[in-house]
Amino acid sequence: MDFVSELKSKSKFIEEEIKKYMPKEEGYQKSVFEAMNYSLNAGGKRLRPILIMESYKVCGGQDDMYLPFSAAIEMIHTYSLIHDDLPALDNDDLRRGKATNHKVFGEAMAILAGDALLSHAFETMLGESVDSAYPERGLKASYEISKAAGIYGMIAGQVVDVESEGIKIDKDKLDFIHRNKTAAMIVACMRAGAMLAGADSERVEALTIYGEKIGLAFQIVDDILDIVGDEATLGKHVGSDIENEKSTYPAIFGIDKSWDIAQGLVDDAKNQLKIFDKNNEFLSDLSDYIVRRKY
Repeated sequence: MDFVSELKSKSKFIEEEIKKYMPKEEGYQKSVFEAMNYSLNAGGKRLRPILIMESYKVCGGQDDMYLPFSAAIEMIHTYSLIHDDLPALDNDDLRRGKATNHKVFGEAMAILAGDALLSHAFETMLGESVDSAYPERGLKASYEISKAAGIYGMIAGQVVDVESEGIKIDKDKLDFIHRNKTAAMIVACMRAGAMLAGADSERVEALTIYGEKIGLAFQIVDDILDIVGDEATLGKHVGSDIENEKSTYPAIFGIDKSWDIAQGLVDDAKNQLKIFDKNNEFLSDLSDYIVRRKY
């Protein structure tokens, strides 16, 4: 099976598993459940839940203990997208080829749907942790994910990103945005999966560096695609970074140099996988895919 087919297969598997953790659309609060499920069902590559699964497996995990955490990480990612699209932030009308949440359900319900997905993610992870055979592993993984999603992770990156619109910033500040807004959650996926499998510190550290490298590469390619990508393929509006006067790697270094930087990061990421003597082929191929992707 070629890599793209394998990725689609894993994505389809995760898609079906996530549905088991989605709320039933019933009760007085049915409207917020509908809004949550609308965005959670909108598709996407399911990269983050797949990373938890692969990190778990490459560290020797044999069962499906990772699944609630994979579902939770996608809930957190989806919440961040709903809020990113709001008029007060990126003001986007299209996400994954569909109308954004606030365009369908209104701003108030979109905000609540994002809040609900975030809180439901932690309920899902902690519920699994306290009932599992290895509660300490689940608690460690939950902490890693909560830290990456919080004020020293994704929120930190988002704050500086918002405050940097319309002004020129240097590479150090741009890297701070990317490391926190994008890479932090990818690092959390790698660390959480490893911790759930009971990996030693050496393997956790290798996957941490791998996550940092591919997280930054992923964001650089995302910024490139916002300039050269096809809107129909991407499923979202292109050119928003330029419209919002955001500093990006392409804006600072140009497109060709940005591609080179992303490739260098991917090469560094792949070097971290040498510690794993088997089952690391997918993670290695995923690194290459990040700089080849069109969406």
